Amino acid sequence: MRKACLDMVHRLARTDERIVFVGSDLGAGAVDGMKAEIPDRFFMEGISEAHVIGMAAGMAMEGKVVYVNTIATFLTRRCLEQVILDLCLHDCKVRLIGSGGGLVYAPLGPTHEAIDDIALLRAIPNMTILAPADAEEMKRLMPLTVDHPGPIYIRLGKGRDPIITPVDQDFRIGRCFLLRPGNGLLLVTTGTMGRMALDAAELLEQRGIDAGVLHVPTLKPLDAEALNGWIGPVPAVLTLEEHSIVGGLGSAVAEILAESVYPVTKRFARMGIPDAFPKNYGTQASLMAHLGLTVASVTTKAVSLLTGRC
Repeated sequence: MRKACLDMVHRLARTDERIVFVGSDLGAGAVDGMKAEIPDRFFMEGISEAHVIGMAAGMAMEGKVVYVNTIATFLTRRCLEQVILDLCLHDCKVRLIGSGGGLVYAPLGPTHEAIDDIALLRAIPNMTILAPADAEEMKRLMPLTVDHPGPIYIRLGKGRDPIITPVDQDFRIGRCFLLRPGNGLLLVTTGTMGRMALDAAELLEQRGIDAGVLHVPTLKPLDAEALNGWIGPVPAVLTLEEHSIVGGLGSAVAEILAESVYPVTKRFARMGIPDAFPKNYGTQASLMAHLGLTVASVTTKAVSLLTGRC
């Protein structure tokens, strides 16, 4: 996914002289092609994220479309004030590419785990938040980011994520997509958690539960009208995200449920990272298992939700 995203920045920059790339301490080879081909619109600014945001904002105010890429926690926690004041307050066309959303950097511990990036940015006016499911969806969304108004945050997964979105599916910022129909339960996911939801839906089918899977690649602005349309026919909704249960997808869906009126009351639950800093070190998969984010746990939670034991 990360390679697809950065390759698209390079490809778009070839035909649009407004596009500028700014990196912060990226590994060797990540964007060498653009550096060699378009050196005057390629900058590597080192570990100075607050400066990078101010620099990107200045270029955007002069008509550039700036793509900034570094580790997600550094783009959000480390320079939150600059994101608010330099980018969002001025509605600058800067695209923040956050590498390692969720628990990707689990070997480096809680300082590098982006478990609150969506929550931090959802509260800022003018910010658009995107979390694609796979590399193919990334290729479809990136051209739309060029002329989209205001700042954008693009949350990247680990890379080599399985392709779960149809390659011929249209993409539109602000829209959600049904990956699997079902009227017994709706699993609502974002980012790379769609694969886990689809696998859980298969297990639920074996238990006689018809589970649908709804993918939400745009967390802000959230497609409330479409979301309500998919929630309407089902008795229960379970959100699934690689993010804190506070302030992310689950919170956003809960807000919609609380403000809507349905003929029948909906059962609702959130699955994600608990409201605590993960203490363990290890792989992304091992931490997710430790925190209860597995196909089996999703299946169990869904059954409990439907039977009223949740």
